[in-house]
Amino acid sequence: MQRRVRTPLTTIALVALAAIAWAGWLGTLHVAGQRSVVDLVEAPLTDLRLVLTGPRKAPDDVVIVAIDDATVAAEGGYPLERERLAMLIQAVAAAGARTLALDILLVDPADPDADDALAAALATIPSVIASAGQFRQGGPQALLAPMPDSDLWPLPKFERAAAVGLANVAADAGGTPRHLPLLFQTPRGLVQGFALRAAALHRRAETILSADSVTIGDEPVPLDTRWHLPLRFFGPARSIRTISAQDLLAGQGPPLTGRLVVIGVTATGVGDSFATPFDPVTPGVEIQATGIAQLLSGQGLARNAAIRQADASLALMLALSGVLLVLLLPLTQGLPLVCLALLAVLAGAVILFASGIWMSAALPFVATVPPIAVASFVRQLHERRQARTVLAAETALRRFQPALLADRIATDPGYLKQPVEQAAAVLFLDLSGFTRRSEDLGLARTQTFLKQFHTLVVDTVARHEGMVMNFMGDGAMVVFGIVEDAADPAGRAFAAGVALADSTRDWLAEQPQAEPGDLGLRLGLHYGAVVLARLGHDAHQQISVSGDTVNLASRLMEVAKAERAVFAVSAAAIDAMEGSSEDSTPPDTVRRQRIRGHSQTIDVALWTHPKRQDKRSGTS
Repeated sequence: MQRRVRTPLTTIALVALAAIAWAGWLGTLHVAGQRSVVDLVEAPLTDLRLVLTGPRKAPDDVVIVAIDDATVAAEGGYPLERERLAMLIQAVAAAGARTLALDILLVDPADPDADDALAAALATIPSVIASAGQFRQGGPQALLAPMPDSDLWPLPKFERAAAVGLANVAADAGGTPRHLPLLFQTPRGLVQGFALRAAALHRRAETILSADSVTIGDEPVPLDTRWHLPLRFFGPARSIRTISAQDLLAGQGPPLTGRLVVIGVTATGVGDSFATPFDPVTPGVEIQATGIAQLLSGQGLARNAAIRQADASLALMLALSGVLLVLLLPLTQGLPLVCLALLAVLAGAVILFASGIWMSAALPFVATVPPIAVASFVRQLHERRQARTVLAAETALRRFQPALLADRIATDPGYLKQPVEQAAAVLFLDLSGFTRRSEDLGLARTQTFLKQFHTLVVDTVARHEGMVMNFMGDGAMVVFGIVEDAADPAGRAFAAGVALADSTRDWLAEQPQAEPGDLGLRLGLHYGAVVLARLGHDAHQQISVSGDTVNLASRLMEVAKAERAVFAVSAAAIDAMEGSSEDSTPPDTVRRQRIRGHSQTIDVALWTHPKRQDKRSGTS
């Protein structure tokens, strides 16, 4: 079973607090309407939603009279003479327009008679004319309405003939208009925006501004922070009904009964223009006309303080819950859930946008993705640290089982849940005279002595693909053929015994204070059926090899000791060996031997100095 990796609670708390701080900071800026990195992501997502929802039909009560390329060509250039502009206004009034909005700055004096004619024309129809605020680059932001440092104001004679409104547009970092400010703080006092003055004049109604809406007549129109009207473009340029000024000047214009007419410049290279999601070149007059149409029809976007607060709350919730999902669940579960939540938020933002509700699609992503990335990084660091710890623990635990057996259990945790009976070769070995030697060595040197001996045994057995099942002080039980797929387990066991006899003899001769005959190795080998099983409680088990074959191999080692031989091998083990008899020296003796605990005698071969040339391993 895979162990569940748990992130420490302290780490979870720190990452969660960092996520709250990040999302809270972004949410605070968003609610206050201040620009941040969120706006860089929000702009393309807003454009995407505008394109997905598609163009809409503009209201019929707003009409643009455009000083277009044809007008400029016919009039011999731009700007139009004041007398011609006065004639255009008179033509608009004669066509039955109810209200006029002139999106042209009249800040410089011209011929007095021409200016008087223009002022008189403005007085023939309820009119509003544009002014422009000038903002210093990098200047301080007002806490309430935008605050220009100065303005371009119409001449007094025009101001007396018409209302005045500031025609500034609030664009994003990419230059796309997003809002029309409806109120400005100027040295002249609070001044309404051009679109608001025009809509109010057309309705012949008082303007009522609240914290998050404007009411002109009956229906309130929702506003963004600091009395900004969110713009929702109807489509590409000329989506709002547009008439060439030249047609009106030529007396060929259509009737404009009851309409609000916005006069502005659309000629190429003249006047201001903006890029929108529907058109890379949209004249500024169309932006103003769009705002006026939204104020009159209510067909805009709702984005007020309550919606921004909902954005911030959602972002905070997503950031915190996303971090907890990543830190508490496996990454393969936590990350997909976070992605699904973000996709659901994006889908919801698109649906709401189509219904006229502008919830931020960027804030949840910007508030959530960095904390999730940090949480994933922290989680991976912790898992790697845990993996190293688990690997070290597994490596340490593997030392309590033979390597081959440990590998088998690691790949098959259910191995030996049921006992298995199979044939195997069992080799027992023991150092005779060790007890007396350990008394002379003492505890510390005895431990060192045994460690060297056990290392010699493990290395030799491993070369012959066997497994040391147990160490019993100066003795060991070794098995061949229970897990590994190598052939000839009896032959490999015999070869290992011969190699152990030789290497142990050489090693003992190198020991300090060694006396001839002081220590000697005794081995017993038998081949037959064994039972391989798990023994112990469910919570604490060990792998054990048992059966009469094991007992008999242990008794054969005793026979070797009693007969002063090095190696005692049963006839069953010899018969099970593959290869010819020339591969080994003949035994010193073969006898019928009674085995303690057994009622029957067996044939046993005894070697005092066993020799064998193993053709597979090259060991003699």
